Amino acid sequence: MQRLAPPHWPAYPPGAVYGRLYAADAAAGLTAARLGARLIADDLYRLGIDVDCLPLADVPVAAADPVIGDRAYGTTPGQVAALAGAVAEGLMAGGVLPVLKHLPGHGRAAADSHLRLPVVDATRAELEATDFAAFRPLSRLPMGMTAHVVFSAIDPVAPATTSATIVRQVIRDGIGFEGLLMSDDVSMGALSGTLGERSRAALAAGCDVVLHCNGRLDEMREVAAAVPMLSGVALDRADAALAARRQPEPLDGEAARRIFAAMLAGDTGTMTA
Repeated sequence: MQRLAPPHWPAYPPGAVYGRLYAADAAAGLTAARLGARLIADDLYRLGIDVDCLPLADVPVAAADPVIGDRAYGTTPGQVAALAGAVAEGLMAGGVLPVLKHLPGHGRAAADSHLRLPVVDATRAELEATDFAAFRPLSRLPMGMTAHVVFSAIDPVAPATTSATIVRQVIRDGIGFEGLLMSDDVSMGALSGTLGERSRAALAAGCDVVLHCNGRLDEMREVAAAVPMLSGVALDRADAALAARRQPEPLDGEAARRIFAAMLAGDTGTMTA
């Protein structure tokens, strides 16, 4: 979802547009994805925003809920990882830290986790070969976000966000993600319990920080009251993420936007966020 939208900010294409460009010409797709992210970073940095919840490395399947939909960069792990990496590079070139999501994969979810808890019954082997595979090449990114998804072959009860087994065995050890790990939005319908209980469960499972997105002040206070100050390994990871941030590279914004528009001109997909 593009939260900074027209008429005040430009519209950017969904990930599927880069996927179609990549399918026709891999180099062109990667260049477009990096440039698009660099322009997003330019918009954000001018507003004092230096973190963005991109890229998305979920690999959708045909029967999945459309919540990921055209946000996905493709349907194969290699293509998704390549384009997600290009987006991360573009953001970082603009002084904005990327947040890799939704670890360890939301592409098979047959429900919208904003509304209810998805349960994925794929085998561990299937998950390793597809869903998890897209995240492994991106494991060195500085920040990541969990999925509110149950993977029954690994933990039949808890979603990844509150599953110590999935955080430890899959996200940290299997995928090798070393960065700051945040929960997905704890106000979403997939999670149960009070906001305080959800927040504490996410931290107990191994998330470093808790994300709350809906802007309701009473809920924000409840989350803040439930979580401790950053310390220990979580603080070390936060410091490492901040250390990865760099000054924006020079950019001729007007020229870059003209080039970007020309890159997209041959795509027949819609220009919606």
